[in-house]
Amino acid sequence: MTSLKIHDHPAEQPQKCSGCRDMTRPPIEIEFAFQPIVDVSASTMFACEALVRGPNGESAYSVLSQVDDANKYQFDQRCRQVAIASAAALGLDAFLSINFMPNAVYKPEVCIRSTLDAARTHGFLIERIIFETVEGEHLTDRSHLVDIFRTYKEFGFLTAIDDFGAGYSGLSLLVDFQPDIIKLDMGLLRGIDTDHVRQRIVRGVLSICEDLGIRVVAEGIETKGERDFFIAHGVSLMQGYFFAKPGFRSIPTVDETAYPR
Repeated sequence: MTSLKIHDHPAEQPQKCSGCRDMTRPPIEIEFAFQPIVDVSASTMFACEALVRGPNGESAYSVLSQVDDANKYQFDQRCRQVAIASAAALGLDAFLSINFMPNAVYKPEVCIRSTLDAARTHGFLIERIIFETVEGEHLTDRSHLVDIFRTYKEFGFLTAIDDFGAGYSGLSLLVDFQPDIIKLDMGLLRGIDTDHVRQRIVRGVLSICEDLGIRVVAEGIETKGERDFFIAHGVSLMQGYFFAKPGFRSIPTVDETAYPR
């Protein structure tokens, strides 16, 4: 497997980049909450998204506000390691979706090593890890994101674009790279069962994704009507409070009544 080659040939390992060398600041203290992504067609949990929190459950904002250009690499690497360790400790038997910061990845083939080490240490299969990033992330170089995604796919990870439709680059990004999954921005689906404009836009996106072989996650589902619209249009992967709220340091139980009967 590709994921082993980087360890099997240490003499071929490229020189560390500046991000690896600048690790002098104390790490930001983090924990994770986990929110299920469900497969309504099978009434099962497809994945859990790891959502960064403070050590006592403080908001993501309180954590992310501590990140700057000097510590973003260290923070991004630590998030991956802690998310994998936490998911393994909780016995997650589904995919694990981890958010990453493209601007914190200097050389994807080098920066991925600590992730591979964490997966190996904690016995978490890399084939069950999804790396997702927000479409509207402040990217300085879109080609760099494409390079990261392609490298991650070569190592066996799944790839996803989060909040698709919230930014301005979504469709043009699909020209350069087709991820395994896109997660529709909740702004597109709020009240979609009664909003004909949203329905037309989302139908167009779903058609494109079907043609490109991309799976869609309807993110932010809060009502039965929203759920049923996507079921009627062939979308089985969903996430939102309608199914389960994030569990701090825990894998929450999905509300069985939220599945279609």
